[in-house]
Amino acid sequence: MKINVVKKRASKPTMAFLGLMLFVLMIIMVGQNQLFFLSRLHSFVNSTPRTISHNHGGSSVQKSKAIISCDRSHYFYDICSINGSTIFDPFESTFYDMDTTNKNGTNFILEKIRPYPRKWENFTMGRIKEITLTTGPLSPTCLIQHKAQALVFSVGGYTGNFFHDINDGFLPLFITVNSLFPNQDFIFVISKLEDWWVQKYKDLLQSFSKHPIINLDKENVTHCFPKATFGLMSHGFMTIDQNLTPTSKTLIDFHKFLATTYGADRKSVRTLSQFQSRPRPRPRLVLASRNESVGRLILNQNEVKLVAEQIGFEVILFEPRKNTSLHESFGLIHSSHAMIGVHGAALTHALFLRPGSIFIQIIPIGAEGVSDLCFGKIARDMKLVYEEYKIGIEESSLVAKFAKEDSLVLKNPKALQEKGWSKEIMDIYLREQNIKLDLNRFRIYLEIAYKKAKAFMAVNG
Repeated sequence: MKINVVKKRASKPTMAFLGLMLFVLMIIMVGQNQLFFLSRLHSFVNSTPRTISHNHGGSSVQKSKAIISCDRSHYFYDICSINGSTIFDPFESTFYDMDTTNKNGTNFILEKIRPYPRKWENFTMGRIKEITLTTGPLSPTCLIQHKAQALVFSVGGYTGNFFHDINDGFLPLFITVNSLFPNQDFIFVISKLEDWWVQKYKDLLQSFSKHPIINLDKENVTHCFPKATFGLMSHGFMTIDQNLTPTSKTLIDFHKFLATTYGADRKSVRTLSQFQSRPRPRPRLVLASRNESVGRLILNQNEVKLVAEQIGFEVILFEPRKNTSLHESFGLIHSSHAMIGVHGAALTHALFLRPGSIFIQIIPIGAEGVSDLCFGKIARDMKLVYEEYKIGIEESSLVAKFAKEDSLVLKNPKALQEKGWSKEIMDIYLREQNIKLDLNRFRIYLEIAYKKAKAFMAVNG
């Protein structure tokens, strides 16, 4: 009995003690859960930007279901996307997926891209700023909200060279917009943006998007967008493959796009080209001059101009510079009937010629392949009447330097270049070489061009 009494007495404090411990444990667990809840709430409030509001029958904020994806299968370019609400942090060059389901650290995604369409060229791509796309874990608060999606790319490659501005910039932009954004609104977010570039191409840029451009490198506040695309699509050098665009666009469509942009302001065209307002009994020939450039100069340019005038052309010397108005250039070339010039960036203006116009490319020694790649393709895709004038060895200034040597430079440029198109080789053919045209030989090309230009003018004005 005593034992039972002892047991009975001993059980009361034990049970009391266990109850007390259980109570304390419950308080601790509740406190921890509350702390966890508060910390998650704090994290959500501070790390998740305000989601863009949309009107869907009076409904409030729509929840993002963003997915980050990248296509790296192409030779010329990579292209990535955030297919849902995203916030841009300019201080980190990072775009965050605003899908809060990934903020707990699970399903973490991180992609990086250099959004410039010369993927194969390591030297150039090394100068392009890398952009990060990620699902978290934390993102800054959004300060500026946009209803339009973002298109993010760089112009930091060969900006300033008109060929590259078109080939690496506006042609890929035209392809990308017509492939991914037909009849859609978007905002440019551009890296390596320079004021002079924006000023020169402002009309063309506004033809794509009416929104102010966001300078990726100089922005100091966060922005959020309903979605974003990173990179520009390219089909190769100076070309648009209609089989690769959903709307079957071609280079002629790009020409029409340029005409819509630069051909509408007839007043500025007349001001720039005084020749446009008067009747022209002779077809006009644009002679692209490289007098302000290094290499590939026509040493007897004045004599060439005189021969062309004797044949019957009205000849206009065209010397484009960095600040040359594109309205003026378009007005001059689009109203002309023929264009000639040595291989170089200025021949990119052949995009301004009307289909059916005459185009003669003067090809230096050693530049046969690159000449066709860059401008022969333009001529064919634009339906121009195209002729190549391949200079002879005696017309090249390289004769004076290499004729006495047993060198492949003059004898077999193709064999020399098969070893690699190094800077040294490129400089020989593109920077050190000038041209003195054989006027008797070149006159034959001009006479044929004149007859075709005359016929073209009779039909097209």
